[in-house]
Amino acid sequence: MALFPVISNFQYDFVLQLVPVDTENTMDEVAAAAAHHSVGRRVKARPDKVVRVRRQGSETFFPRKAKLSETDIKPMEALEFIFCDS
Repeated sequence: MALFPVISNFQYDFVLQLVPVDTENTMDEVAAAAAHHSVGRRVKARPDKVVRVRRQGSETFFPRKAKLSETDIKPMEALEFIFCDS
């Protein structure tokens, strides 16, 4: 377990956030950490949707159960957090 900073580019938010997560967090947990800083502040909650994670500019989402340590994401990399159907 190690502290790992990522940059959150959350859908509908105009602010990029530096979000500390853990290398053992799943992508769902990383998404929840990013949502904590955007949803209910500058982004309207969408309880009928799940938040998925992808690399900035990519079309492909990381698997929801994949741990951060199992990906090739680098510290301080910008990630997009997108509302999707479950």
